[in-house]
Amino acid sequence: MNRLLIPLCVFAALTMVFSGCAKKQTTPQEEIVKPELTVEKPITTPEEKKPEVKIDFSTVYFGFDSYSIEEASVSLLTEAAKLLRSYPQVSVRLEGHCDERGTTEYNLALGEKRSVAVRDYLVNLGVERSRLATVSFGKEKPADLGHNEISWAKNRRVEFVIEKK
Repeated sequence: MNRLLIPLCVFAALTMVFSGCAKKQTTPQEEIVKPELTVEKPITTPEEKKPEVKIDFSTVYFGFDSYSIEEASVSLLTEAAKLLRSYPQVSVRLEGHCDERGTTEYNLALGEKRSVAVRDYLVNLGVERSRLATVSFGKEKPADLGHNEISWAKNRRVEFVIEKK
């Protein structure tokens, strides 16, 4: 019986090895060609080109414990008003800042008075009030981290932040 069993096991093993999992024959599929998307740029003539609006405002500075517009800022604000009247789609956020001296509450109020003073000055020059938002950061966002008069003078300011409508 052992004589018959060994050849039978060898035959069964060889049958399994050679019959195993047949390879799946792959039939060549058509290659999928993705069309490249080409977009033709429209031809623009010089008169069709729109000028890019780039408005650069300088910072308005203030004296110690003051929210009065200084003479040095008058020409800056006059130019800013002229630009804002020329571009009615542009709105501006006026951010008031203070130096580190004084309490947080006092500086927030002073920063607001500074931004309102700049807003009112621009309104008097013909800019729509609805295009001018005011906010105060008090002493929370200093331009200069120093602890001397030069640094403090840089921190007493109103900055213009351009926003589109």
